Parts: sequence; structure tokens; C-alpha cells
Amino acid sequence: MFQFYIRRVTELKLRRSTYHVQVADMLRDLIMTGKLKEGDKVNEAGLCDTMGISKTPLREALRVLSVEGLIELVPNRGAFVTQPMLDEITEMFDVMELLEGFCARSACEKLDDTSFARLEKLHLELEKYYRLCNQAEYVRINNQYHTFLQELAGNRALNQIVTGLRKKILLYRFQSLNQPHRFEESIREHRHLIEAFRKREPEKAEALMQMHMKNQCQAMVSLAQKAKSGPVSLAASAKS
Repeated sequence: MFQFYIRRVTELKLRRSTYHVQVADMLRDLIMTGKLKEGDKVNEAGLCDTMGISKTPLREALRVLSVEGLIELVPNRGAFVTQPMLDEITEMFDVMELLEGFCARSACEKLDDTSFARLEKLHLELEKYYRLCNQAEYVRINNQYHTFLQELAGNRALNQIVTGLRKKILLYRFQSLNQPHRFEESIREHRHLIEAFRKREPEKAEALMQMHMKNQCQAMVSLAQKAKSGPVSLAASAKS
């Protein structure tokens, strides 16, 4: 199952001090793209062999994902992929709607020409991957975009809260793009956002960002309702 990952892992050249962080990122990617599905048991021996690591950083990574609700650790049985219930996901998006809106407003108030140039560059990358219909790269750049706004906001207390939540909802941002027309709506929302930043309109940037997050959540809810199931299956319609 994990052999396709060997080349990518080798290229990353894992640093010993951050093994578990990088392994957690890789596992999120496997879940996001449907390589690991709900109910799958994580092949710990296979991952360790593929990555050339011991079980210690892998188990640390699994504990991180367990806290995020993506992995269930079953005593004497191992680690299994799971997903939060729909109400848990919507609660996370409700919080992120407020926090991301605050980040957008604060960032816009502090935005200078150099910072805007970097933000615009990220936006152009979003446009590129939208044209290519590459959801995975679009979500990766989108995460960088939102993280940069967070950095611009410059609030350390906010950083601690937002960073953890952003990792949790990253998977659902990817999944929300599978809702019909959501990919197109997302880039259109980003076009409105970049114009608000260009014109240095903090209140408008905040409102647009909150609507952006609300629309992502609504797309997730629609997918879940169509599936008529309790947990949201991230792999149900993921495009690899």
C-alpha cells in the first residue's frame, strides 16, 4: 500500500528532530487522497520500513492524529483510520470562520507592498492549479496562503489556536472541493479576497473570509447529506 510513497519520502530527507511531524503530515496526505480509508489499519511495519525510521516517531505521529480525530488507537490491535462526526467538523469550521476572519482583517491592516506582492504570488499559484484542476496542489497553496495571513496578523496567542485547527480542517478543505461547483466558487471567493487586500479594505477582507469558510463548511455538509452517513468519508469522492 505504501510503496508508491518511497520516492517522495526519500526526496524529503526526513530530519531526525521533526520525524514525527513529517510522518503525521504524510499520513494526513494519505488519508486526504484516499490512499488510507476509514476503517483501514495503519501498516506500522510497512511505514517504518518505507521511511527508514523506528516505531517511536511513527507512534508519536499516530498519537497526534488521534488527538485530531483521524486515527483511533485500539489497545492490542493497532491504529485505525477514522473521521470525526459531522457535528464535530461543523463546530471546527464555526470557530475557524471567526479566527480566519480576524486574521484577514488584522493582516490587511498591516499589509505593505512587499507583503501584498507575496500574497498575490500565492493567489496566482491558486489560479494556476485551479486551471489545471489539481485539487491537492490547490489545497497545499491555499494552506500557505492562509498561514501567511496568520503570520501577518502577528498575534502569538492566535497562532497557537489557529495552527492546530488549520491542520484538522485541511483535510476537509480538500474534500469540500468535490462538491459540484465548489472548486469554481472557491477560486472566485479568493479573487474577491485578493481585491480587498489590494485595496486595503480590512472590514471587507474579514467579511469575505468568513463567508469563504462558511461556504466550505456548507459544501462539506452537502456531501455528508448526500452520503447519508454519520461520519464524513474523506475518501468517498477524493480524486487522486
